[in-house]
Amino acid sequence: MNENLQIAIVASLEAGKAIMQVCNTAFDVEYKDDKSPLTEADKRANDIINSYLIPTLIPIISEENKQIDYDVRKNWKTCWIVDPVDGTKEFIKRNGEFTVNIALVTDGKPILGVIYVPATKFLYFADVNLKKAYKTELDVHDTTIKEVLAKSKPLSPKSENSNIVQVVASRSHISQETLDYIKMLKAKGKDVEIVSKGSSLKFCLVAEGKADVYPRYAPTMEWDTAAGQAICNAVGINVISKQTNKPLFYNKENLLNPWFLVAKQ
Repeated sequence: MNENLQIAIVASLEAGKAIMQVCNTAFDVEYKDDKSPLTEADKRANDIINSYLIPTLIPIISEENKQIDYDVRKNWKTCWIVDPVDGTKEFIKRNGEFTVNIALVTDGKPILGVIYVPATKFLYFADVNLKKAYKTELDVHDTTIKEVLAKSKPLSPKSENSNIVQVVASRSHISQETLDYIKMLKAKGKDVEIVSKGSSLKFCLVAEGKADVYPRYAPTMEWDTAAGQAICNAVGINVISKQTNKPLFYNKENLLNPWFLVAKQ
C-alpha cells in the first residue's frame, strides 16, 4: 500500500477516536465568521491529523488550519486536503453521519482518498492511480494497517441499468435545483428514489453501488469533496463540475467548489 495512504488511514482512525470521545460528552458549539459550527472535536481531530501529515513535508489545506495565500499555494504540485470533521451539523445532532476526510492531490487531481466514519467504524480508502477503492468495517479505532487490509472489501458501483434511479440528497440542505433535477429524471420516465445521507458519505453511497447519482447544487468547499472524489474516481465514477463540465479541480485560488454531479462514466 502507498505509504502516504497508510499515513492518512492511521491519522483518520486516531482522529475518529478523538471525535467519538468528544461526541460522548457534553460539548460546546462555537460559530466561525462564516456561521459554520465548530466544536472541540474539530479542533482535536485537526491537531491529530496535522501531527501525522506535517512530517510528510507535503503542504496541507485543512478547514481548520489558517488558509495559506494563493500566491504561495499556486506553486504547490502536491498537497493534502483535509476536513477533520465533515458534517459538523450531523455531529452536533449525534446522528452518526459525520466523517474524517483526508485526500492527497497532485496537479489539482485527487490521487489518494480516505473517509472514516467514526460512529460506525466504517473506513473507505482509495488509490486512484491503481483504480482501487475499498471499504473496511472495523471493530475498534485502534486498528493496524495489516488488520485494515485483512478486513477490506473492494468497492464496486452499480453496473445494471434500471428504471429506478437512486438519487443521493443531503439531510441538512436540499436546494430547489436538486428538486428540479429530480423532476427532470421523472419527466424522462424514471422512478426516483431519494437516498438521504450527511457529509461525504454521499460519495461513498455511489461508489459502493447503493445509489446511482449525487447532484450537488449547493455550496461545498474543497475539503468537503476531495477524499470522496478520489474514492469515486478510483471505481470509475466521475465528479463533474456543472460550471466547466470537467472534473472538480483542487487547490484553486477560491477553495469554494462549483456545483457538481457525481455519476458513473
